[in-house]
Amino acid sequence: MQLGPAGFLDVMAGILQLKIEDLEKQAAIAKSTVKISNTCTVFAESEVISQLANGVEIPDLVAGICQSVASRVASLAKRIGVQQTVCMSGGVARNGGVRKAMEQELGIEIIYSPMAQFMGALGAALYAYDKS
Repeated sequence: MQLGPAGFLDVMAGILQLKIEDLEKQAAIAKSTVKISNTCTVFAESEVISQLANGVEIPDLVAGICQSVASRVASLAKRIGVQQTVCMSGGVARNGGVRKAMEQELGIEIIYSPMAQFMGALGAALYAYDKS
């Protein structure tokens, strides 16, 4: 199953029995970042469950999950070229763990709005307004 970043994070939070908003807090207290090598949600789910069975700490797993999302998104951003300013929108932008990992991947500060989850809807509304 291939989900977008938000769906992937939601599934991973469910496996770890965390609320999605708790991922940022957990990533912030991680002692290390556990590599999550699978990009497929089903395989990543198995990988996370296996890591839990091996005694890996939840914050370290969460940091790895955030890093996994950031690596995928950063590779796409690098393909189109990264400028001096990078703005992140969508609900995932509100996750500090993913933003921090993205900043490390891209080597640049990420800016975002606290209302980032509304940016797609705002754009759609403006588009509809222009068409009417």
